[in-house]
Amino acid sequence: MNRFSQKERVVSLGIDLLLLLVICFFAFGSFYPPVGDSGFWFYTALLSVLVGSKIVTPFYVKPVDAISYAVPAFVSLMLVNNWGAWPIETKFSFFVVSALSATVFVSALLAIIFNNWGNERLQEVSNKIRIFLEVFAKPQVIYTPIIIFAMYAYHIGAPNELILISIAIILTVAMSTGDVVVKTFNRLRKITKIGLRVVDFAEIAAYQQPNIILLRQVKGSDLPLKKIVYVKDKHFNSKLVLTLDLVGRDNGVLIRSVEIASLPSSRYKELESIVSNDRAALIEDSYLQEICVKENIDLEEVGHVVGIVAPDSSIERLFFEVVDNINVEEGRLVTVTVQNQKILYQIVGGLTKEEVVHQKNTYGYLRAQAQQVGIWNEERRKLTQFSWLPNINEPVYLEAQEKYVIEPDTIGHFPNSNYQVKIGNINHLVTHNTAILGILGVGKSMLAIELLERMMSEGIKVVCLDLTDQYSIELSDYYNAPYEEACLTRLRTATEQDRDAWQENPEQGGSLPNLKNAFFEDLNGFINNTDGHVLKIYNPSEFVATRQDRAPGSFQLTPGNWQRGAPLFSVTPVEITKIVSETVLEILSAEMSDSAKVCLVYEEAHSLVPEWNSVVAEGDKHATSGTARAILQGRKFGLGCLLITQRTANVTKTILNQCNTIFAMRTFDDTGKDFLGNYIGRDYAQSLSSVKERHAVFFGRGSSCENPVLMKVNDRDEFRRIYREAHRPPVFPQPEAALPVAEEQQTATEFDDEIPF
Repeated sequence: MNRFSQKERVVSLGIDLLLLLVICFFAFGSFYPPVGDSGFWFYTALLSVLVGSKIVTPFYVKPVDAISYAVPAFVSLMLVNNWGAWPIETKFSFFVVSALSATVFVSALLAIIFNNWGNERLQEVSNKIRIFLEVFAKPQVIYTPIIIFAMYAYHIGAPNELILISIAIILTVAMSTGDVVVKTFNRLRKITKIGLRVVDFAEIAAYQQPNIILLRQVKGSDLPLKKIVYVKDKHFNSKLVLTLDLVGRDNGVLIRSVEIASLPSSRYKELESIVSNDRAALIEDSYLQEICVKENIDLEEVGHVVGIVAPDSSIERLFFEVVDNINVEEGRLVTVTVQNQKILYQIVGGLTKEEVVHQKNTYGYLRAQAQQVGIWNEERRKLTQFSWLPNINEPVYLEAQEKYVIEPDTIGHFPNSNYQVKIGNINHLVTHNTAILGILGVGKSMLAIELLERMMSEGIKVVCLDLTDQYSIELSDYYNAPYEEACLTRLRTATEQDRDAWQENPEQGGSLPNLKNAFFEDLNGFINNTDGHVLKIYNPSEFVATRQDRAPGSFQLTPGNWQRGAPLFSVTPVEITKIVSETVLEILSAEMSDSAKVCLVYEEAHSLVPEWNSVVAEGDKHATSGTARAILQGRKFGLGCLLITQRTANVTKTILNQCNTIFAMRTFDDTGKDFLGNYIGRDYAQSLSSVKERHAVFFGRGSSCENPVLMKVNDRDEFRRIYREAHRPPVFPQPEAALPVAEEQQTATEFDDEIPF
């Protein structure tokens, strides 16, 4: 049976009935058969076949429908029962026909009882009976034998009537002239000017509010996925829907679609005249484009639908069911329309799910998770927070891939897009402290070097504590190497003076006091200079100084040989870090400032400011506390820090907790992810294990985005090429003119060598 609409089935029934009336006129001399035995085939059997097959159960027969067919059939047979007068052949035919009706009735009754019994085995039996009934309980199967019985019992002696009744059965039951006429009319209509615009049809299987429509594919048709389809809704305005995916079978293939536009009433009368109520039509492309232009629908954007909004979504977090998995990946941007605003979300994870879509059809699907990044402000070139959530089943669009065009003020971009990420305020990176966290080899140092170059271009001076000796090479254009080498020489010399000398006052013992003074002079000259020097680099491990921890006492060298003295201890890199940090704070504390003046860089911070349970020497605990105090107090004087580490768990949390800007790169340890979860959110933190190289989750006071974002950082060479066109590195004096202090120190050293002590 062709899957016609209800309106088309009524028309088909009318045609078949009209044909029957004509045949009756030729057979009986009137447009309807006489009442009685001669009309039994028409009134009891044939009408039941036509009405049942076209109106009541046009597609399938349920057990309750089987009972509604079997009972009238059996009762009608009992009413014409004339067992005593019939010959044996008629009795046998009557018995067979009655037995069929009775068997269908009993089977349907058992199917209903077994299905509601609650026993799994009986329910399996019920399902098998249902399969039997789908074939033998059709009105054609129940009533056609009754018609044949009536022909044999009441018309066998009238060949003219017998032939015409047989023709009626063939033309209405076997082939249905009405169906042929309706089908032919539809095909003719399709080749007209209007009909050519409709390519194929489908039925509406179900409406799932909001915005979801299940389409049942008509036999012989093939609705493609990701295509716009016209739907005529008899209760509301017609709609344009987008076919999404196959979700099961129910007397045909079920296709899920989502509404993308509601069409004004009566605007497209030509389509309404072709498509029946609760039917869908695939429109020819050129005509579809005309409609989309009128309705302001972006066909290209519709092609980027990758899912629909799923339950449990919130303002910050979007869950969506993925229907197109080809280009979906972590970090990609998707958009959803909320209150006529285009809201951006970033994919951070996914999982598999399963659910029932229609009756007993289940299907598995991917459920993606995304975090809101906000609304893109084109004028300000930044993203701002949106304070509401999308409707369920709203289409989710994948942002088109675009080549990133680096600009001087962009720190990176969203993966596979040209949505740029910027530093909101370079001063906030310093005064509110910044941390770059991630495992070895993911691009931490290159990101730090870019940030430092931006700081120095804005006049912020950088004091870098670098155990890797990498920064002097990568930032060589900002680093006056000859001048700085002379400064380092003076510091090394200070560590050698009085290295083995103890004092009555422990604070004056060893070479540490000399080194502190040398650091103060060096940093004071650097911070207060106006000659273009903006970068100072120390490697704390190269300063081999000594310190005296307690007052001197007498100890025995050999029997009878006593000597007074005090032990001296080597100064650790952690203590050097404390000295530098406190010295910078001391110099800056003369004047308060709202803007950043100096940024302290702790490269390999787990070795410079370790957590209390990760220190190598006991004195490092006190040193780390001193560094932390300097950072805590430094903000009001324009002092802050940039902390870089691959071991989040081993860095003092006193400083980490003060970092209001975070760049979180790939990390595996749970301690680090738990800590970062408090900053960037649990969802982003859990995704850090799979973050690619040169990608980072960026969040905090220094970001131009109000929410955490996963970004791809700039390529170092591309950044230098673009950034230095607008921000030239400083030009330093010639080496000969850059060493007056060093020459003075050398002269003083030679003079000191000539004076005996």
